Amino acid sequence: MSAAIEPGTVKRALSAHAAIGLVAGALLYLVSLTGTICVFAKELQRIEQSAAPEMTHISPDAVQRGVEAMLAAEAGKPATGHLYVHMPSADLPRATITTDNGARHLHPDGSLAETEEIAWTDFLVALHYKLNLPSLIGISIVGGLGVMMLALSLSGVVAHPRIFRDAFRLRARDKGGVGLADWHNRLSVWTLPFSIAIALTGAAIGLASLTAFSVASASYGGDTEAVFATIFGEEPTPDKAAAPVPDVASALRYMASAQPDVAVDYVVLEDPQTAGQAMRLIGKPERRLIFGEYYGFDAGGRFTGTVGLADGALGQQAAASTYDLHFGNFGGLWVKIAYVVFGAALTAICATGTYIWLGKRRRRGRDEPVLRAGWDGVVWGAPLALAATYIARHAWGNEAPFAAIFWIIYLIVFIAFIVLKYNKVSYFKKSTLAS
Repeated sequence: MSAAIEPGTVKRALSAHAAIGLVAGALLYLVSLTGTICVFAKELQRIEQSAAPEMTHISPDAVQRGVEAMLAAEAGKPATGHLYVHMPSADLPRATITTDNGARHLHPDGSLAETEEIAWTDFLVALHYKLNLPSLIGISIVGGLGVMMLALSLSGVVAHPRIFRDAFRLRARDKGGVGLADWHNRLSVWTLPFSIAIALTGAAIGLASLTAFSVASASYGGDTEAVFATIFGEEPTPDKAAAPVPDVASALRYMASAQPDVAVDYVVLEDPQTAGQAMRLIGKPERRLIFGEYYGFDAGGRFTGTVGLADGALGQQAAASTYDLHFGNFGGLWVKIAYVVFGAALTAICATGTYIWLGKRRRRGRDEPVLRAGWDGVVWGAPLALAATYIARHAWGNEAPFAAIFWIIYLIVFIAFIVLKYNKVSYFKKSTLAS
């Protein structure tokens, strides 16, 4: 006969179970909050470094001069494997060259301007993508949260048969939490298509690396690059012999002539100034959801073909559409505003869902005020910590340790809420016993 489990042990186990649920809810809330802000990541770059040169267009010859100047400026540094030229766009009207060693803005004539300094925006995007964890671990966790969000969205509909019938029914706020539950359910209905789309694309983006690793281990001898090559094209065969700078200007002129409806967003040079170098231009066809098509060119600027993201296999087109669909990078400013509104609603759903869960536990006799205080710390701590990092950006500069500041402030706020509530509960118990 097994020994009976003491009530105290059961209570501690239930508290631990609830705490685990709190952690999962906190991560969902944080990812939703940062994702909402990241919709305007490009605009935030402009605010963060407002003095950088801006332009609506840059000529092919100016881009060529910029590439040559950047490669010349990096003489003596480790050879870069990739060079990216961001072309001016409506939401980020800047030309910027990025290599493995750093990034520089360009003036309209192609001369090098100041170093790109957008570390705060990069931190924010990394927080959303991978929670500031090592890449494969962090992005896989976020992908798993996307799966969880999808399951919560669908199960919520199944669990509430009248949810669509009562889509616009809001009961009065009361002590039982009915009003809060109504707002939670109504927001869930109004944003359901958005939530499903965000959850699906987030899961796809987040779990892509883990899936590629698994497929590579099973079928490609552990080569994950070979897995991604089936979708995004193969890397060039390395040949480190020295070669001249590729003719970027000719490639850009070809695109303007042969593909006038395609807006070129990036120029990508792979292994520049080597005999094995290759050039790809990423351009987005009009009225398409894909982030862009890869247009290949040789070092002389001659067109060699496309990868097929725009007109290839359906799987390729679907994979190329997940990013813009997830972040709202299509349709211009009004689509971004809609994404922020829906994203704010999704963040509120994550926050209220845990409050409703804690309320149900209290009504069942499992009142845990410290856990509730912890959730208050989660909800208020994230925006306060983000505000602290932004202040640090302007007070400390581009080199501020944003990730450390965020998590330390977040932890301080979280602990402060718990300590204050614990002391309040302890005082109440002592007063009750004394009376």
